[in-house]
Amino acid sequence: QGVQFQSKGDPVLYLSNPQGISHENRGKMIERISELNRLRHLQVGDPEIEARIDAFQLAYRMQASVPDLMDISRESPATLEAYGAKPGGGSFANNCLLARRLAEAGVRFIQLYDRGWDHHDNITKNIPGKINTVDKASAALIRDLKQRGMLDETLVIWGGEFGRTAYAQTRSKAFGRDHHPRCFSIWMAGGGIKGGIVHGETDDFSYNVARDKVHVHDLQATILHLLGIDHEHLTFRFKGRDFRLTDVHGKVVHQVLA
Repeated sequence: QGVQFQSKGDPVLYLSNPQGISHENRGKMIERISELNRLRHLQVGDPEIEARIDAFQLAYRMQASVPDLMDISRESPATLEAYGAKPGGGSFANNCLLARRLAEAGVRFIQLYDRGWDHHDNITKNIPGKINTVDKASAALIRDLKQRGMLDETLVIWGGEFGRTAYAQTRSKAFGRDHHPRCFSIWMAGGGIKGGIVHGETDDFSYNVARDKVHVHDLQATILHLLGIDHEHLTFRFKGRDFRLTDVHGKVVHQVLA
């Protein structure tokens, strides 16, 4: 189960104890609750009770570890400058730096969001700032992971839900780009990916894929392969039948593998 972090206030909702409750007392409360849950588990054998015990204990440990982990002011001025990060704020640069800190701490899956890309108009005004911010922070993350010897074991995936048209959406000077699901790009780094290559090609109008088409199912199959999972054999049961993570589709794109 994922945990959502916030840019302001407590990094995680309800991370701080209520007034009058010390960290020591909170620990004792969690242990008493766990004892009651263990007794109930002995009676009914429900695995969800074990999951609940683990969730309470994880939350308690996070109260001690998360505040320090999320404090990027501990980073050197050179590192903050490389990312374009500013302690105390909420930005894509800060999130990239936090992603590296989370990975160092052993977090196995980290997802970053960056809003403000839906440029149906005023694209020439709005997109330069977005590009500069994202390029700087993304490049810093890759360099940082490599310098720390983490990149080979960390798969970085950067993409969106669809592409944008290569042609203008309106005839006005404040033109933009419309949604375009037929073709778009995603870049990957580290974790077994071959660096410095481009796989796939569009037609002259960037409207359709002309060569080496990769479906989203193929992308998912490739990601799973890099994680050591065979997408054709791993299944999960839902509503009485087994499903594959890529349905009945998907093939590994070996051309992008190192």
